[in-house]
This record gives sequence, C-alpha cells and structure tokens, in this order.
Amino acid sequence: MSVSKSALRKSSRPSGPPLRIPDGTAQIVDLPAALALEAWPRLWTGQRHDDRFFEIVDGTIAQGFDHRYLVLRDAAGVVRSIQPFFVCSQNLLQGIRGRMGALFSRLDRLAPGLAEFRTLMVGSPVGEGVLAAGPGDRAWCARMLVRALPHAARRLGATIIVLKEFSSDLRGDLAPFAHHGYARLASLPYVTLNLDFKNFDDHLATLSKNARKDFRRKFRAEKEHPPLSMEVVTDISSRLDDLYPLYLQVYERASLRFEKLTPEFFRRLGREMPDRARFFIWSMGGKPVGFYSCLLHDGILWIDYMGMDYGVALDLHLYFVMKRDALNWGCRNGVRKYCGGPLNYDPKLHLGCRLKPMDLYASHVNPLLNGILTRLSPWLSPARYEPILRRFPNAGEL
Repeated sequence: MSVSKSALRKSSRPSGPPLRIPDGTAQIVDLPAALALEAWPRLWTGQRHDDRFFEIVDGTIAQGFDHRYLVLRDAAGVVRSIQPFFVCSQNLLQGIRGRMGALFSRLDRLAPGLAEFRTLMVGSPVGEGVLAAGPGDRAWCARMLVRALPHAARRLGATIIVLKEFSSDLRGDLAPFAHHGYARLASLPYVTLNLDFKNFDDHLATLSKNARKDFRRKFRAEKEHPPLSMEVVTDISSRLDDLYPLYLQVYERASLRFEKLTPEFFRRLGREMPDRARFFIWSMGGKPVGFYSCLLHDGILWIDYMGMDYGVALDLHLYFVMKRDALNWGCRNGVRKYCGGPLNYDPKLHLGCRLKPMDLYASHVNPLLNGILTRLSPWLSPARYEPILRRFPNAGEL
C-alpha cells in the first residue's frame, strides 16, 4: 500500500545543515522533506520519469540503497533543482569481463570486498539518470552539483561519486564534470527504433536478406505451438502472482544485474502512473508466458523490463514474438519511437535499431586516488566488453 504525501511530510526527519557553496546552497534531505517542497513536482515537467516515479522507486526498492535528494538553491534561496541520488556499496570491477575480468574475479575471491567502495550515485537505481531541473537550469544544476557532491559524499561516508547512466544528449550540460577531474565512461547503451513504418512486416522488408530469413524462421516456430494471445493493460496488481515469477526468471539469467524490482514496484507503477504505464501480457491457454513493463510518454514506448517463462520461451522464440507484437501495437497506436534497455544487442542490431549512448561519470573524493581511477577508467567501461556494439551504424557516438 502506498503512503500518502501528507503522511510522508509528517514523517520527515531533519537533515544536516545546508552545504554552502558558491552561488547558493545544497541540502541533503529524504523523500518526505523533498515532497514538502513546492518545487518537487514542477521540476520533472517533460521527463518520462516524473515525481511519481521517484516516489515509487524510493518506496519499493531497498536492496541496500540509501535514497537521498540534494536540494539546490540559488543565492536568492530559490529551489532550482532537487536532484535524486542514492548511496550504496559498489564493486568497481563488477562490469569487467574477459581475461581481466577472470583475474579480478579470482582476486575478489581471495580478498573479498577489496574493490567494494561506498559510492554516492547521482540518479536512480531504476533507469537512466536525469538532471532534475528545467531545461534552462540544467547547466546551472550541473555546476552546482560539481561543487556540492564532494561535500555530500564526505558527509555520508562515500569515497566514490558516480553519475549513473546519463544520456549523451546531456554531455554539454555535464561538461563541468569533465573539467573537474571526472572520468567519462561509456555505459551500456540503450537502443532506439523509429516507427516510421505501417507494421512489422513493412519494416521487415527493409532489413537484410539474412535478417528477414531468420525472423521468418523464428515466427514459423510460433505456429507449431498453441496460439498466443496478447493484451495491453495499465494495472497488473491482481496478476502479479503469475507475472512476477516471469520477471525473476529473466533477472536470474541476466549476465549483469543491479537493481531487483519488487512486486510492489509493478503494483504502484500501474496504480500511480496509469497515464504512462503499459503492461503487455502474452498468454498461452490462459496462462501468462511473457510480459513487458513499459512507459509510454511523448510518443515514445520505453520497454523497460520483461518477464518470460523459459519452459516455453526458447521453443517459441518468444523474445522475438514479443518484440514484433509490441512494435505492431505501437504502429497501430501512434507511437513514434521504441526505446529499449541495455543487453541482448544481437537481435536489436538485426532488428535495425540504433544505439542511444549512455554515459557514466566517476570520481574519487581523494585527488591522488582519483588520478588512479582516471587511468583505470578505460577498463571500467561496461561498453568495452560488448564487441557487438561496434557493428551498430552509430557506434562512434559511444
């Protein structure tokens, strides 16, 4: 059950004194204190993840994350940004793979926790990072964050500062971080596809001969099984007993894992964001075998999370069937673009997707150790270990 905003305001605990920085102040607060500020809902205008989303994440995703918010005021005391962040213990070597990854994995077994650092992450545990400010205030917000974050990290006992998964579209606004010693790393990119076609078959005709042949072979396999039905709903509260285990099957098979969503996250997403939440459900014989958790905003369908029953998924080529059906639904319902999350890049390449580059910015609060971190940063980039990314037409943008 969600908690009312009035109740949250009453439960707000006092934060530390404001951090005084040039051109204003920064104050670390919890969610109730952030909700009590008049600026809170206004600052998310135009973002697909609005104030409701951050309230849901804060209330449903614990997993060792200490959710906080940095209230940035200008010299006149006006709140111009309320930046979400969280503190957690993070293994910096987690994303390294290949021979070096195997070496560090053995080292970690010999000395557990050697690469674990208390880390302040700007953004959200769920999804991409955003600058919580109006378009005209984003550059100002970035300049303030550069000054405030080292103080906030020390106050909260963090030694590493990371800006988590910020779109490359924000590189101009985030330039102050590069100028202040932060290493910019290529995170695992998202993917996009313009839905400038009538239906999936129309799009399929534009792909390579090999891709067309492969997709058609997979779709023929679907016909060898009982028929699938698809429905799209905005609330799956009553069906989570069937759907959440499908999410867990996909989560457990993932090569890289960070946040683990809870049933309450999906429940609140549908109930509190019905204008944006879309859940696609595929059933066979009345039993759900796959689902997507999506957000539909500004003509873009974001397929964020999925679940599949691997008892039938591989034989059905369900991954491809779900993608086809969702794109067809988008074409019928005026969707302009599809956006998908990281990983599983091979089918997305053959589907004709382009990369949506995402950046990480990292710094150590100790200048000497930050020099070492900067030198290591090329090997810490998660995108480095996905060679298939180089085959995308816009790979140079990473």
